Amino acid sequence: MHILVTGAAGFIGSAVAERLLARGDSVVGIDNCNDYYPVALKEARIARVCAAPGAERFAFREADFSRMDELESALRGRAFDGIVHLGAQPGVRYSIENPHAYAQANLVGHLNMLEFARRHEPRHMVYASSSSVYGGNAKVPFSVDDRVDHPYSLYAATKKADELMSETYAHLYRLPLTGLRFFTVYGPWGRPDMMPWIFTGKILRGEPIPVFNNGEMSRDFTYIDDIVDGVVASLDHPPADDGTAKPGGSVAPHAIYNIGNNRPEPLMKVIGIIEEACGRKALIDMQPMQAGDVPRTYADIDAIQKDLGYAPTTPVEQGFPRFVDWFKTHHGLS
Repeated sequence: MHILVTGAAGFIGSAVAERLLARGDSVVGIDNCNDYYPVALKEARIARVCAAPGAERFAFREADFSRMDELESALRGRAFDGIVHLGAQPGVRYSIENPHAYAQANLVGHLNMLEFARRHEPRHMVYASSSSVYGGNAKVPFSVDDRVDHPYSLYAATKKADELMSETYAHLYRLPLTGLRFFTVYGPWGRPDMMPWIFTGKILRGEPIPVFNNGEMSRDFTYIDDIVDGVVASLDHPPADDGTAKPGGSVAPHAIYNIGNNRPEPLMKVIGIIEEACGRKALIDMQPMQAGDVPRTYADIDAIQKDLGYAPTTPVEQGFPRFVDWFKTHHGLS
């Protein structure tokens, strides 16, 4: 197939592009390569994709999909069987400091991608949502059938808005869409603003690590390979336009799935795993809960297991040491 991947220089996007190439698809990747975190890391990810098996079927375009003129110009003359829309402005805490960046990338940008899909009619568009939409949901595990009306951050609100816009486009234009609520993705080539990178770096340097809510936190950590499995399976199975209810409650061709490990892990346990992989103890700096954060996440993955056969295989006891090994190599520490 001919697939468009947005956010192709990102953590998940680059991994998805690599997997699609490996199975024989042709991929066009776009990314604006902004400086939210070091551009060099994004360039290194693209270089990795360009050196992967099947790279002769990969093309990369630096473009900002939140600008419709740039999007159309970068992709003029190309047709796609599928779209994997992973580009976004990420980060819960950063959304408090820079709200307009989220309105532009996550609202205007998502609308542009829906319009692009409406005009070019791919077989299916898969897009990234987030477990953040569940806010402080007291019911666990979090189900796609739960109400998500109380986001704790602007980032979460934009992702919920993306789901609502997608429902509208699926209803009006019968455009097959699938939204994926990712749960705390980690692994090699991850983001520098996320806990695994921050904690690993600080532990190796002998610096204190900030542990929020006094350590009373748990996360459904999901290894990157398991995430990619779910994205590709979703891409291959567009929701039917047959009037039946889809995961998330839509009767339009719009499904919503959780992609998680279905196993919330206590933060202090994970810190212990990172300590062991680093070969040294962490200096713990206990702090109160941060604004916009939630104490726990826990994915109910029954829907994606039933419909797509999704089954995560990487426990944190394996995934975090792999990340630490990559981190050391990436920074020349081993």
